[in-house]
Amino acid sequence: MESMSYQSKIEAWEYNPSDDDQRLPHKYPSNRPVPLEHIHDLGILTWKLDVNDWENNPFLNKIKEERGYKYWEVATLARGVMEDYETKVKGFFQEHMHSQEEIRLILDGGGYWDIRDYDDNWIRFRVEKGDLIVLPPGMCHRFTLDVNDYIKALLIYTEVPARTQHERDDHSAARKSYVEKVLKNPLALHKKIAAAS
Repeated sequence: MESMSYQSKIEAWEYNPSDDDQRLPHKYPSNRPVPLEHIHDLGILTWKLDVNDWENNPFLNKIKEERGYKYWEVATLARGVMEDYETKVKGFFQEHMHSQEEIRLILDGGGYWDIRDYDDNWIRFRVEKGDLIVLPPGMCHRFTLDVNDYIKALLIYTEVPARTQHERDDHSAARKSYVEKVLKNPLALHKKIAAAS
C-alpha cells in the first residue's frame, strides 16, 4: 500500500539577519542547523503528505477529525495573481502571532517560516509541497515566499475561516499561555540546558 504520509524532513537553521533579500535562505556562511526535534519542542507539529489528491487523503482526513479542523480553503500567493501582492508579502514578514493555531498544508511552491526560539532568536525553516505545519497559538513568527514568488496552500481552521494576525503582544492570553506551556516548560528548559552542555 502506498504511504499516505511520512515523517517530516523539514530543514531548519539559525537565521542570519543579513541585509539579503528576505526570500533567500539566510543561512550563516557556516550553516547552523537546528534539529527538527527542537522545532517540535517549540510546539510546532509537522507531517509530510501526498498532496496530489489531498481531498481524498485518508491521513489528512484523520488529522482533521482528531484535531477538530472543520473548515478549509485554498489560497495562492503569487506575483500577478493576487491584489496588493507586495503589501501582503511585507505584512506576512512582519513579526506577528495568532490567538488560534495556524495550520497550513503546502500544495505547491515553497517559502520560509521564521519562529522565535527560547532565547527570542529567529530560527528559519523551509516548507514545500506536501508539508503540513501547525503553529501553536501565541507563537511569534513571520513568513516569506522563496525567490520563486509562488506558494499554494490549504489553509485549515477549527472555527469559521479567519486569517487574523496580531502584532506581538506579550500580555495577550494566547502569548501568556504559550510562554507558560512551552517556553517555560521544565522539560523543554532541561533539553535546552543539556544541548548547551
